[in-house]
Amino acid sequence: MLRHLYDWTMDLSAKPYAMWALAAVAFMESSFFPLPPDLLIISMVLASRSKAWKIATVSTLGSVVGGLFGYAIGYYMFASIGRPVLDFYGYAAKFQVFQSYYNQWGAWIVAGAGFTPIPYKVFTIASGVSGLNLGVFTVASGLSRGARFFLEAGLLWYYGEPIRHFIEVHLGKLALFGFILLFGGFALIKYVF
Repeated sequence: MLRHLYDWTMDLSAKPYAMWALAAVAFMESSFFPLPPDLLIISMVLASRSKAWKIATVSTLGSVVGGLFGYAIGYYMFASIGRPVLDFYGYAAKFQVFQSYYNQWGAWIVAGAGFTPIPYKVFTIASGVSGLNLGVFTVASGLSRGARFFLEAGLLWYYGEPIRHFIEVHLGKLALFGFILLFGGFALIKYVF
């Protein structure tokens, strides 16, 4: 099944609508979707290394716009949409403590979540609920998401075929490592905040 998913994403990366799909996944991941756009970024850069910087730009823009949507969920629709999303991920109980951290460290918290495997969507919603300055939020999001996606695309662009071979040989282990990072990020938020 994992090999089928890998082949599917490699096939998608060659389609004319691949950039739109990447933008949509990056947008959704920043506000409500649990899977990050990294798998598409990896397959798209490996399929066309000359488009690495365009792929990183599309990912960054889609993610920041999605982050603004998450912010709007928190700011305008917390009771009807934001609270159920936080409940779904199990973070509502500790939200009050988290909110007090936000008043002091909001930009750094957003930047950390934007660059790491910590679930960014939780922080986009929390930023809206906490009323974090929208300009600060947007700059922190753009810098951190851009740094993550451009670093990823740059490494794939530079190393190219050896990375592709490594991924194909170690796909199962890399997928397991990715899921550990993803769920570890959710656990970190749950137990730290």
